Amino acid sequence: MTIRHFLRDDDLTPAEQARLLDLAAEMKALPYSRRPLAGPRSVAMIFDKPTLRTQVSFGAGIAELGGNPMLVEGRLAGIGVRESVEDVARVLGRQVAVVVWRTFHQGDLDTMAAHAGVPVVNALTDDFHPCQLIADLLTVREHLGGLAGRTVAFVGDAACNMGSSWLLAGATAGMHVRVSAPAGYAPRAAMVERASEIAATTGGSATVVAEPEKAVAGADVVVTDTWISMGKEAEEAARAEVLAPYSLTPALMALARPDAIALHCLPAYRGKEIAAEVLDGPQSVVWDEAENRRHAQKAVLAFLLEESR
Repeated sequence: MTIRHFLRDDDLTPAEQARLLDLAAEMKALPYSRRPLAGPRSVAMIFDKPTLRTQVSFGAGIAELGGNPMLVEGRLAGIGVRESVEDVARVLGRQVAVVVWRTFHQGDLDTMAAHAGVPVVNALTDDFHPCQLIADLLTVREHLGGLAGRTVAFVGDAACNMGSSWLLAGATAGMHVRVSAPAGYAPRAAMVERASEIAATTGGSATVVAEPEKAVAGADVVVTDTWISMGKEAEEAARAEVLAPYSLTPALMALARPDAIALHCLPAYRGKEIAAEVLDGPQSVVWDEAENRRHAQKAVLAFLLEESR
């Protein structure tokens, strides 16, 4: 039996990503049309980092798929401390249909997938946030139509998981991904290289543009994320100073296409990485984006269960 996991954005081929997005749109229109977890079968949800949208969207989505969202308290389990990741994986795999883990180290998630014997889903790590990208791409499709050939600009701290995921997922969708960040906050070279490899097969592109104005000019989609990622709180003052020119202000947003949309995975800090006028303005689709986490993650779970048969 082959087990499919969703650990990083390029675990999906372009065709699989398109199929998954179609499935998410179908599930949004018909929320109870598919019940792959009927029984109910349980899905373990482990949260080692603060969570709102991830927990509620997975919890609601698993229930809509006919399943039981089983919350596993990460601190009580002591994964990697009280018990090894390998041993926890072996235990969970005999109790649940899927493991959903929001944690720090990508390597721990990879280890979980290697030993669980059931699909493992990355609900966020320090390196990637692939479920968020499925929701983001679904949101772009809803508002702008097709993805291929569209230009997306990511501005701010592009060394974060969202910067990496937009490069990989955007390239997989055939989009032109422009990333703009100050020195020290650019995405890892390996991420840009991998995205460029994918883009060469899809007609997209992946570029790093120093000036945010050039990155946003003519873009269809403008994306930003918090400057203070989890674990970086002590750097808040220094980050705010360096990243201030990359704030998504009305003036910067005005350089994009007139029908461009603004995305932010939340939580957002108005007046810092994004102006209130943009976040709460007519071009913002962040609340649709937040809702779409549920539909996207239902599609991810259904896809992995189907592919793992």
